Amino acid sequence: MTPSRDISRLLEIMAALRDPETGCPWDVEQSFETIVPYTIEEAYEVADAIERKDMVDLPDELGDLLLQVVFHSRMAEEAGQFDFGDVVEAITRKMIRRHPHVFGDDSVRGKKLAKGMWEKIKAEEKAEKAARHAETQKAAGVEQVEHLSLLDDVPRALPALIRAIKLQRKAARVGFDWDTAPPILDKIEEEIGELREVMASGQEDKVREEYGDLLFALVNLGRHLDVEPEAALEAANHKFFTRFRHIERRLGEQDRNPADATLDEMEALWQEAKTAK
Repeated sequence: MTPSRDISRLLEIMAALRDPETGCPWDVEQSFETIVPYTIEEAYEVADAIERKDMVDLPDELGDLLLQVVFHSRMAEEAGQFDFGDVVEAITRKMIRRHPHVFGDDSVRGKKLAKGMWEKIKAEEKAEKAARHAETQKAAGVEQVEHLSLLDDVPRALPALIRAIKLQRKAARVGFDWDTAPPILDKIEEEIGELREVMASGQEDKVREEYGDLLFALVNLGRHLDVEPEAALEAANHKFFTRFRHIERRLGEQDRNPADATLDEMEALWQEAKTAK
């Protein structure tokens, strides 16, 4: 087996790894559920390489992510559900359908996508998917077919901040939303008050719930301010990291570390870091 630029070689490698007789024991014993954490991790590593602008590392990380798609596809093929070709066909069909101004006939090609057309296309896709789910459930003997929710296509495995904003955007499309940002500030103050109450009353089982409500309201405010919560929090993380490193460096100049310093000393250095360029 030799490396290749052809996707078929990667498919061959995965098939060999999953061979029950001659494959890799670890790969053979994996399932969709056990592979999911690796799939998510690889996506983050791609994002990290892009953030670092590391064009040497990025091809490797993209390859690792592609391997995850191939891995899931191979397991599905073994179960007689679908294969890698079905995955490619599904995404090519979706891209062609969602871009009639690029791939459509002469009457629409080259024009801007008409207002509302994107949502119309996605709505049609969702209706078709719902119909396929219903057929699958009926074929499996499910008597009462459950109707799909407007929110069903927001993946539960997304990071919580990203999922929150997607859920809110979906609900906003049907009018379940505030018109402006100021009322959300009132909601945030209300949630802070409720969190204070459960903290004061010692209701530890309620603290997590009220804290979650507060975070959800803050995400909603970010959406109305056109601020991505994930990006904003990452910027705050970087700011904290940079300022704390300043504290460590300044203490290091005295052959000390944060564990040797008082809170007042570290606070003074923190304020120094805020004014440093």
